[in-house]
Parts: sequence; C-alpha cells; structure tokens
Amino acid sequence: MSKREAFLEAACKEKVVDFLRFIQLHKDKAEPFDVEEVLQEMPREQREALWRQLESLLQEILMELPPDHWEEGQMQQESAPDPKHVMAVVDAVALVAAVSVKVLQDGDTYSSLLDIAHRLHGVLVSLPVSEAPLQLHLQTLFEAWWKMGLLDREKFGRTVFLISLQKCFILKKPGPEIQRVWSLHDVLTSLDYTSEDKQITDLLLQCFHRPAHIKNDDGKRFLVFLFSWNVDFIWVIHGTIKNQLEFYHKSMATHIAEIYFRAWKKASGEFLEMIESSCIQDFMQNAIFLQRTSPVHSKVRQIVSYFHSRKGCHSVDKMLYNLYRPILWKSLSVPNFEVRANATLLFTDAFPVHDPDLNTKNVDMNIQKQLDTAMGLLDDPHPTVRSNATLGVCKILAKCWELLPPTIITDFLKKLVMELAADSSSPDVRCSVFKCLNIVLDNPLSHPLLEKLLPALKYSLHDTSEKVRTAFLDLLIKVKAIRAAKFWDICSMDHLLARLAIDSLSVSKRIVDLLFKSFFPVNEPEKEWCCRCITLIQMNPMAARKFYQFAHKHTAATNIIKLMLAIRRILNSCIQVDFDVTEINDSNKENSTQGGPEVLAQDRAVVSSLLEVVVILWRSVEKALKQNEEAHKYTVAKFGNVMAKYFQAFEDERSTVPLIQLASFMPPAAVPTFSCGVLSRLRRMDSGATPAQFSQLLDCICSWGQVDDILELVSDWLSKSVPKQGDMASKSRKVQIQETVKAEPDLALAYLEFLFSHTSTREKVLGLGEGPLKQLHTLLGNWKSVLYTHLSSSTEDPNSPKVETALKALMYHGRLGAHLQHNSTEGRFYLLSLEHVAAWVADRVLPFLTKRRSDDGGDSGKSQQLATQITESFLMVCRDVFLVGLGDETFKGQILHLCSLVLLSGEDVS
Repeated sequence: MSKREAFLEAACKEKVVDFLRFIQLHKDKAEPFDVEEVLQEMPREQREALWRQLESLLQEILMELPPDHWEEGQMQQESAPDPKHVMAVVDAVALVAAVSVKVLQDGDTYSSLLDIAHRLHGVLVSLPVSEAPLQLHLQTLFEAWWKMGLLDREKFGRTVFLISLQKCFILKKPGPEIQRVWSLHDVLTSLDYTSEDKQITDLLLQCFHRPAHIKNDDGKRFLVFLFSWNVDFIWVIHGTIKNQLEFYHKSMATHIAEIYFRAWKKASGEFLEMIESSCIQDFMQNAIFLQRTSPVHSKVRQIVSYFHSRKGCHSVDKMLYNLYRPILWKSLSVPNFEVRANATLLFTDAFPVHDPDLNTKNVDMNIQKQLDTAMGLLDDPHPTVRSNATLGVCKILAKCWELLPPTIITDFLKKLVMELAADSSSPDVRCSVFKCLNIVLDNPLSHPLLEKLLPALKYSLHDTSEKVRTAFLDLLIKVKAIRAAKFWDICSMDHLLARLAIDSLSVSKRIVDLLFKSFFPVNEPEKEWCCRCITLIQMNPMAARKFYQFAHKHTAATNIIKLMLAIRRILNSCIQVDFDVTEINDSNKENSTQGGPEVLAQDRAVVSSLLEVVVILWRSVEKALKQNEEAHKYTVAKFGNVMAKYFQAFEDERSTVPLIQLASFMPPAAVPTFSCGVLSRLRRMDSGATPAQFSQLLDCICSWGQVDDILELVSDWLSKSVPKQGDMASKSRKVQIQETVKAEPDLALAYLEFLFSHTSTREKVLGLGEGPLKQLHTLLGNWKSVLYTHLSSSTEDPNSPKVETALKALMYHGRLGAHLQHNSTEGRFYLLSLEHVAAWVADRVLPFLTKRRSDDGGDSGKSQQLATQITESFLMVCRDVFLVGLGDETFKGQILHLCSLVLLSGEDVS
C-alpha cells in the first residue's frame, strides 16, 4: 500500500491513532513523510475523498466534546473523552486543511474543505486561552484561506484579524502577530467603518498607544494604512494621537511624525485633503498657539519639524506653503509674545516658505521679504522672541550660507555680534547669541567672516550673567576645536586667567578645557610642563591653582605624577640639596630657560605656588595612587627624601601650609622629623589660636591614623579644667602644683569643632569606636557642674572656667551624643543622656528663669541671662537631633515637656 492510500485510509475515527501517527511523522524533521508531498501526489478524487473523511472525523470528534464545553474547568470531567486527544485530532485536521489550501488547484471542488473550515472556525472562536499552539495553527489556516480568496474569506479573515489584533496587546513579544495583522490588513477593506461595532475600531485606535506597533516596521505600515481606511476615521485617529502625545517619549514622537508623513504622501483626493486640513495644519496651529509650558508643545513642534526636514520636494514645499499661508504670517505680528515666539521658530525652521510653482523672480522677491521679516524679528520688543529669532537666523545662515547674498549674511552677523550680544535688557538674548553662533560655525564657509567679527565679543567673558559667560566659553571651545580662528585673538590670555581665578565651577572647568593644551602640553617633554607651570604661576597664581585642580580630568594620572616629580626637581635645585647631585645638575640644565634655580629661589612667591600646585595635584590623584601601591611608594619615597630640607629652606608661612599638607599625604615614617613634633605643637598652641594655625596639623594627625592621640589630649585638657566635687570648698586648704603645660579647654573645644566639622576628620574620629568617645562624652557632660556653679554663685571666681567654655562643652556633649547614637547599632543610651540633660535643665536651670532682678544688685539678672543661654543652647542641639531624624517618640515627649515648661516660665527664649 502506498503512502497516499495509507494516509487516506487512516483519516477516519476508527484509525485515528494511525492518522495522528502520520501527523507526528510529518512534524518530525528526521522522517521522510511530508503531508504536502502526499497531497500534491494525490489525484483530485482522492483529495476530495480525504476532505470528506476529515470532515466526518472532525464532526464526530466535536460531537463527543463540543467547542462550547472546552472551558478548562469542564475539560476535567471523567465521563468526557480525553481533552488532549480531541485537541490533537483537531490540530491534525487543521494542519491537513492548511496544507490543502496551499495545494488547492483550479477546478477542485472544496465544499468538504469549506465545511472543515466552518467547523474549525467555530473551534477558533471558542478556544480556551491555554491552547495557544492550536490557536496559532488555526490562524495560519485562515490567513492562507484569506490570501487564496476562497469562499467565506470575509468571515474567516475578520475573525483571524480580530484575534491577531487582540494578541498584539497581550503578548510580551508581539512582533509575529503584528506582522500577521499587516499581512491581513486588506481585511479592513471588506469591512464598513460605519456599520462595524465599536470593538474593532477601539482595537485599531489602541495600536496608536502601543510603542511595539509604532516602532515596528510592519506595525508602522499598518498604522499608515489606517489613514486610508475611511475619511471619517482619520479625525478619530488624530484625536487619539493628540490625547496620547503627552505620554510619548521624544523618539516616539519622531515615529509618529513619520507615520503622518507617510500617510500624507500616500493619500489622494478627499483623504489627502482631510490629512492636510485636520491633521498637519492642526499641528501647525497648535505649535503656534500652545503655551511654551504645555507638556505637548515640544512634541507638536517635533512633528511639524519632521515635515520641515522633508523640504526640497515639490509636493512638500507646496503643501507647507498652502497650509502656512493663512496662519503663519499674521501670527508673527500678534500682540501676544508667546504666539510671536512660537511662530518665529516655525517660520525660521521652515525657511524658505515659498510656492514652487512661481517663477524665479517671484520666488526671489518672496524670499527677500522673509529675510526682512527675520531681521525685524531680531528687533522684537520681547526678549523671548529675540532669542528665538536669533536661533532661527543662525539656522538659516548655517543652512543657506552659499545661497544668500554676502551683504545679507554680513548684516545678520553684525546684528547678532554688535547688538544682540550686548543686549543689556536680557541675559537670555546674549546667551542665545553665543549658543546659536555654534550652529553657524558648523558651516566652514562662515569661518573667514566670523574670524573678523568674533574679537568684538571679548568682553563677554566678564558678563554679569554666569550662563552668558558659560555660553561664550563654549563658543571659544568650538572655535578652537574646528580651528575656525585662534581663541586668544578673540579673548586674551590675561582675561581668561583673571576669570579662571575668581569664577564659578562651571566657568572654571570650561576655561581649563580651553587652556589645558597651552599650559600642560602632554606631547612635550616634562621640562616644558614645568616651564609652562612657572609661566602660569607668574601670570596669575590663583588661576594656576584653579587650573591644576581640574588638570586630572584632561589627562592620565601618570602624567599628573610626572609633573609632581618634575616640580620636585625644580624645588630641589632651589635648595641645592647635597644628595642626589646628578638629579640636581640635570634639573639646572632643564630650567636654564627660566633663568636658573638661583633666580627662581629668589622668588619665594613662585616657590610657594609650586608647593601649592604639588599639593593640589597630589590630592587630585590620591585615589589613583592608593590603587597603585608601587607608584604610591615611589612618589612617597621621592618626596620623603627632601621634606626635611624643604621645611628648613622654605620657612615662610605661605610655604609651610602646603608643606604640612604634603606631609599629611605621606606616612609619618616618611617625614620623621616633622611628624614627631606635630602633637607637641598642638599641645603648646596658644589658647587664642585660629583654625588656620592648627587645622593643617590636625589633618596630618588624622591622616596618619593618630587621631586617638589628639582625642587623649582633648580629654586630658577637659578633665583637668573642670573642677572636681569638693574642690571649691577645700581649695584654700590644698597645696597648688603648677603643671608644665597648662590645660586649654577652649583650645580643646576648638579642636573638637574642627574634627567634627569636616567629613574626612569626623570619619576618622568616629572610627575609633565607642570606648574613647564615650569617655569624652562623659567628660563633656561633667561641664554642667560649671554652669550650675555660675548660676548659683553670687561672686565670680577668677580661677573657675569661663561660662562661654562651659556652654560650648554642653553643646558638644549633645552633638557628640547625636553622632554616637547615629552610629550605635542598638539601644538608645545617648538619647537617654540627652533626656537626662533635659531633666537637669528643667530642675536646675529653669528655676533661675523665673527670678527677677533684685533691687540691690544685678546678680539675679545675670543668672537669669545665663539660664536663658543654657536653655537656648540645649534646645538648638535638640532641634538638630530632630532635623537629622534621630529622635524617637520618648525623646520627643521629653523635649516637648521641657518646651512647655519654658513657655510657662514666661521668658522669651527664641
């Protein structure tokens, strides 16, 4: 028996197992059996017999388990046939039917195949969601049926089109379904828009909400096609897109613009008229009349600009001319400045707006009128319009330079450079000029003329507006990058350095970007780097410091370290160190261009600046050095060898500061002579020392990991300064012993203030752990007794610590407690400590607030004033604790109770 006959015989209910086995062989690519080959080899009579048998098989199998009983819950009934078997048979029949449609020949009678299709159509409509593979096979069958143009194709086509459309919104990867929808788009031509139910039109409009449709090529073709389905549907589509426009990303708006353009290009007759009047011109009007703050204004302008970008084609130029003519020109002269500003952007973006059907003479006259209009817009009374006109004119010059007369170009540029760049009424206009001249520079033909005009802008570097200075420097950077002119011919080096020395971060970064290659020529020898560095210092020391702060952003850390070592050789040559003679002699040769190290040594200001530059450079690459242990050791060794000599040779105050900072970057063993005396210097510091005198030394201590030593000193001073219990009563009966180093509580608190006010030092202090800090916290809390002594004493003891010192100690007690509570992993010990202070204030301090000045003295008044200061200081600490979110409900309750007591006292405590 041949394969044809065996396959035909198996197509019945009795041999359904054999039929399913044949289908499995077809699906197995390793097997030679192929249903399509078998059907092609069958004579017409056998094919029709096969369809009749399959129709009978499908009818019987569906009678056993009808489609309306295929719900997942009902499919588990014991009395019903095996649902999987039924599905397999239906799937097999669908496969054979799909192949039969492909091999269908002219003259074939396919009434049985049509009956199969009708039954399978009923299955498709009732199919559960879980049977996706079967649904896909049925969709493939009816898609082929539609394309073959067979009987009842409208019914089958509509169903499969609707199902594919719905699946586009459900699937995570809808690409294949979108492709199927496009292949079935002709189904819509057989449907009447006016008689269709709302379901299909809603689904079609949903496509314009879906990025998957809008970005997909087939989806985009389908959306373009929808504009040609029905004239009335165009306005519905347009309304849907306008409502959705606010939620489109910028890239999505570009795709939407492309869909409109392609729909317009393919349209004709009433469809073309509807798209132009109801869609494109509507966008134009919205682009003109919408407020600039509207969330859709930029998207509307983007869509209109897409049509402008397609200019140069006769049909596009004609369309733009016809649609703009009734709305654009009058909008340029209306009283509302926002409308004028919007219209200016559209006009200059679409320039020239002309009728391509006119002769050359009329076109030239029309364009000249538009150029005159553009020149007039530069004189508009409102700065927003002038700014937009500046942008538009620069775009016109960049785009049409070779087409415009030289006199027109010169007039426009002179207007921008001579007048608008100095517009005193609006920094936005001045900023716009510099930003938009970048656009003109993109056209190389503009360079010769701009090279002559731009020097007139040199004083714009000192504009009062930072954004104008920034825009001007961006222009200089662009000039330098494209080599349109020499930037120092536009703005002198002295002016650039003066501005670098004093200006903000954003301006300074741009000036460094502009000057970097001039003062740090990485392709030149290191000798030249040092020469340029010294030159920069001599021109403007403050600018030099700023320059090297940003140098690491423009070159590798290796080059920064090389420059540091090169400066070290220069400094060595100044002090003529005895060791490393070869290096010194080389350095003398290298720096002969600067007049030799002897001349440099006489200029202590330059030496100090070089030391500052080394510190700045080291700080900028500190992280990179720590990551490269070998480079770090080498750099430390090189500088460590000469630090002692530097301290001896450069003793002036300006040089000492960078030397101490330099020492802080190195381990203490690298600078033993200096590191051994730092703590002693801090111990012997005058009580009235300013932070400038001790801050560098504290930085060194912290960076060397010796913060516990300074904390011990602070604790020692605070402990010795606060009177012990019974001291005041028995002072006269005790022998006083004079200490060699006097305790300085004020200086101790100044050290604490510095350590906790800077992030780097604060982290080092808190890193010591809770032990030593808890002891310090207790010592600071003991100073409450000093405050109470002053409150309750009628006479001042000259040997007693000062009130100001005790007040500061109380505040630092609270601040340190807040830091420790923040770092504490469990418990609320330090909040409890603050609550105890609150109770002390309520019990010991607030009673003095209620005392009034006595008639015979001012002691009561002094106590009242001190009580007020104590209360205010403590409440300020509590306020900070609340601001950083450390206070829990208990703490809040305690502080609120204290505040209520203060209010009841009737005193004015701010």
